[in-house]
Amino acid sequence: MMRSINSDGRVLTVADVWSKETGVRMLTGRSVESDEEAMALALSLAQQAAELGEVPVGAIVVQDGRVIGEGYNQPITSFDPSAHAEMVAIRSATAEIGNYRLSNATLYVTLEPCTMCFGAMTHGRIARLVYGATEPKAGVIVSAIQLPQQPFFNHYFDVQGGVLAQECGQILSDFFARRRAAKKRLKAAAKAAQAQELQAQEVEEQELEAKKGGSDDPQTLRGVEE
Repeated sequence: MMRSINSDGRVLTVADVWSKETGVRMLTGRSVESDEEAMALALSLAQQAAELGEVPVGAIVVQDGRVIGEGYNQPITSFDPSAHAEMVAIRSATAEIGNYRLSNATLYVTLEPCTMCFGAMTHGRIARLVYGATEPKAGVIVSAIQLPQQPFFNHYFDVQGGVLAQECGQILSDFFARRRAAKKRLKAAAKAAQAQELQAQEVEEQELEAKKGGSDDPQTLRGVEE
């Protein structure tokens, strides 16, 4: 299980941030003192996503040193293609404060955001973005493209990347390694089942041939005539 370390040295687990019995999130209202502590909380939410079979990305929104929103990647389980961790956290935060603007708020996310999430942060007037691992294929902060550097937006925010980058990248690597291994096992099982089916068919064909050959035996025919 992925474990993160709080600023006081205490290990954070999924149990710290999520009640499976009630389904109630436990982070909103918690005080945060550093970027590392905030990212550790986001990592704990990413682990929750992994346990549900979702790509493990977690996010929280902090304003005035207090968590006001949280979320983890859940497009599959929520039947919502827009339910990236950042989007869920932003919706949670705006509902918490009763305002669609998130002025003076920082969004922490374990993976470099995509175009959709960047747009939501811009429209929500996030003041600062802190992310962990880069996303070479679809990240729009420093990787695939650099949207914060484009001149046509009406709002800009500060960006800091690389906070707990190794831990944020590792949880993703571990998740995809497990998924690849599972697919390999399924493929091997399907291949073995197919081989068994072919073998059973061959045995059945051999038995039919044996019966067919036996029906031409003179003794058998004479027995039928009698």
